[in-house]
Amino acid sequence: MSKSGLFVGLVTVDLIYLAASCPKNNQKIVATDYTIAAGGPATNAAVAFSYLGNHNTSTLLGAVGSHPLAQLIHQDLQNYQVKLQDLLPTNSNPPPISSIVVTQTSGERAVVSINAVQIQAPCEAIPPDILHDIDIVMLDGHQMAVGIEIVQKAKAENKPIVIDGGSWKAGFEQLLPFVDYAICSANFYPPNCHTQEDVFAYLSQFGIPYIAITHGEKPIEYLTPMSANKQEKKKNNFIEVPKTHVVDTLGAGDIFHGAFCHYILRHNFIDALASAAKIAAFSCQFFGTRRWMKA
Repeated sequence: MSKSGLFVGLVTVDLIYLAASCPKNNQKIVATDYTIAAGGPATNAAVAFSYLGNHNTSTLLGAVGSHPLAQLIHQDLQNYQVKLQDLLPTNSNPPPISSIVVTQTSGERAVVSINAVQIQAPCEAIPPDILHDIDIVMLDGHQMAVGIEIVQKAKAENKPIVIDGGSWKAGFEQLLPFVDYAICSANFYPPNCHTQEDVFAYLSQFGIPYIAITHGEKPIEYLTPMSANKQEKKKNNFIEVPKTHVVDTLGAGDIFHGAFCHYILRHNFIDALASAAKIAAFSCQFFGTRRWMKA
């Protein structure tokens, strides 16, 4: 049975190239493949959530605008049955564009991007019924003012809240008291945090019951209410990530978050993490952020 998810945050146009290596200064290289898709953490998560059985019940809330390039975003989301709620529909500026080079031999990627800093939407832009019939909310922190408003309303309605902690962003400290699931990357370091233990301690002080930190192909470390006490922390608080032939790691973390939102509505925290890791690992076998869904 399908569920409904609201994904709040960054929406970009991703220009993705597959090449033997990244170009050096003053060097021109020829890509062996390319693709164009809507991008951003919340965007890719919404697409993955839809693909896993939640067609037309996956909603993306972000700033896109009316520039001709925005049509690429609209078409891509329509193709994957994601509903877009545009926070700035009359904005005529181009949407953020990311240029990405994926190294053919390793699957590693280099990204040049403009994030959502220049297109922050006001809280007044939030549709009044945005949470109607929504089962889960995920935020990536790129529309911070909107996100803070959304989580307060979602918490009042007892809707589970997930954050994608890809990197620390100012304002996260106002979101965290409302979060149920903090799923962070190894690059997520709040102020004065220097180790993973610091990060777990920082997030725990906000009362977040479920915390996980991903490490790429390395095991996922997690804390649950049973293991939040450092002295009671057990050795089995790690989940192995499936081994896979890596073609492209771009968007794997975003896909992980979308898959987690799908599975946490059906399974417990540990099983949801494990299932999401399988989906993310599988996606790494394919170039770009969409081809894994066509395999």
